[in-house]
Amino acid sequence: MGATQAPQDQARPSIAISLAEPERSELAASLEDAGYNTIQLAPGESIVEAFSAATPTLIAVVDVAGDPEGTVARVEEARRGRAGHLSVMFLAGEEELDGLEAAGLVDVDEIVLRPMSVDAIRWRVEAMAIRAQVPTGDSSDAVLSGGNVDSTWTPAAPVFAVFNPKGGVGKTTIATNLAAVLQIRKHINVLLLDADTVTGHVAMSLGLPNGRSAADSWIDEDAGYAHESLIDLATVHSSGIRVAALSSNPLSHPTLKPDRVTDAISEARHAVDAIIVDMHPSYSDVNLAIFAIADRIIVPVTPDLPAMRAAIQLKEVAVEVGVRDRLAMVINRANSGVTVADMESTVGLPAVAHIRSAGLHFVWSANAGMTLIDKFPRHQATQDFEHLANRLVASYSGAPAPQRSTSSLLRNLFGRKAIVEA
Repeated sequence: MGATQAPQDQARPSIAISLAEPERSELAASLEDAGYNTIQLAPGESIVEAFSAATPTLIAVVDVAGDPEGTVARVEEARRGRAGHLSVMFLAGEEELDGLEAAGLVDVDEIVLRPMSVDAIRWRVEAMAIRAQVPTGDSSDAVLSGGNVDSTWTPAAPVFAVFNPKGGVGKTTIATNLAAVLQIRKHINVLLLDADTVTGHVAMSLGLPNGRSAADSWIDEDAGYAHESLIDLATVHSSGIRVAALSSNPLSHPTLKPDRVTDAISEARHAVDAIIVDMHPSYSDVNLAIFAIADRIIVPVTPDLPAMRAAIQLKEVAVEVGVRDRLAMVINRANSGVTVADMESTVGLPAVAHIRSAGLHFVWSANAGMTLIDKFPRHQATQDFEHLANRLVASYSGAPAPQRSTSSLLRNLFGRKAIVEA
């Protein structure tokens, strides 16, 4: 075992790195450059060795290396009888995820899907370090309120856009329940943005009043009033999710310029841990702009021909605008018509998750102003949403997706220069 002491803020946790070379040394160097104390462990070496009086708070980066049960056992050994805080990032392959979940993880642990660069791992470690500074049971927003968190190194939250050009595929159901499972089960602070400016009903689905929208705020801002962020405008649901809307009036929203929308979303990325955007089923300028900053575009598809055709069209558009690699198909109402394998073959996308039909349970939840996650926490579909959350969190690199301008997207899509409104 080797330890390297670097100048650091004493509030920051130490980082134990149990990876093979040269990845271990490269990650250690990157973290030390950022001011962290690192403790290097050989693969399989006991994590207990990393604890000392100088390391009351420890984050361990551990390679699963084909042995999920043994890796979790090593972590449990380190936690037994230790007063300090230990959170673990498990680096795993797709084939090891089920074994990790079955072995049992605690709330502060994360699974990260390989392959992932050293820089991306560092981003994820820094996000875990921020959460490790917040006292257990403290539900306040430490990053927003200051507290003891060093907000100067807050990473940008991922943006998960939920979109299908066909309506009626369960887009809002996927968005609200994914937000709930991240907030309730994963303890990730979520902003849920209703960007469906025509038929959006996120607030109604959650039993919330229609508050001031971004469009309302921007009209006031243009008239000389103070700027309000999406966080300022958000209403907090009983689950803890923050909910904001781009517009509450489908007939008139002249302030919803694409760049203004993406600027507002980007501003919010440093105030929460994740942003979920429920989008209108169209290829509007605003939607294309959101595609440009989204880390993942979640595509709900139901087992019927119109929904699958719409997904095929979206895949073709995504290739044209350069975001094909961000698509993540989620099969909603799985196995209620066409098999999952046939859907994947027809659409040409692998499914990252299958959500089984919950029928009236979704209706009962909405009638109570709740999601399936908090109304029926033991329902099988709730477990499906947790599986989806695990896949999304594991695949997020920690660095924001490369942004492309709306004009660039439109040029690619239509083969001409975008018309910019005055």
